[in-house]
Amino acid sequence: MNRLDGKVALVTGAGRGIGRAVAEALHAEGATTIATSRAEADATFGPIDYLSLDVASEAGWKDVIARVLDRHGHIDVLVNNAGIIAYEPLHELTVEDWQAVVATNQTGVWLGMREVVPHMIAQGGGSIINVSSIWGTAAVSGAHAYHATKGAVRNMSKNAAITYASQNVRVNSLHPGFIETPLTDAQAPEVNAYVVSQTPMGRAGRPQEIAAGVVFLASDEASFVTGSELVIDGGYLAQ
Repeated sequence: MNRLDGKVALVTGAGRGIGRAVAEALHAEGATTIATSRAEADATFGPIDYLSLDVASEAGWKDVIARVLDRHGHIDVLVNNAGIIAYEPLHELTVEDWQAVVATNQTGVWLGMREVVPHMIAQGGGSIINVSSIWGTAAVSGAHAYHATKGAVRNMSKNAAITYASQNVRVNSLHPGFIETPLTDAQAPEVNAYVVSQTPMGRAGRPQEIAAGVVFLASDEASFVTGSELVIDGGYLAQ
């Protein structure tokens, strides 16, 4: 407990699933936490602040960061978690679906980093955690745009880590395996069953298990960790 006392953290895509678990875990460890999502949250967040944010909107990012700084004076942790998926393979993907996935999963991460990095440099450091996926490293059939963007997040994180290491701004990517969330609940049961069957631990992960990894990367315990990929996948990528 209290591993994040005094820190201010912003989490995108926090209305449900992994993002909500991350926001709750950061708050439980003492961080002043701001949860954001594009839609209204499924339920109230209690002591956790909530702001509406479309991560693909430059103006939206500028407004949210300005409001956080005006209220709290600094921002120490950014968790770029918001993401969407299109299941179509390359030859069936429309330009509109491609652009929508890129806007949220890739451009949204870039905009978030671009807005917070100058403030983190000015205050002497910070931690950025970009949520990628096992599909940012490995592939399955279909979901071409999702694979492309999650791979991009992986390398964008490494670039930012190297660029800002001397200013004590740490940037890491986090790679969940199959996690039980409203997003995976909406997928075809046979798809979910297949991915679980290919996971050495033989089960789906829980959002709280991803949140625990985020807490570590956000905390001073990870003060020498940057440019890394934290994989939480029940052993999937070890095969």
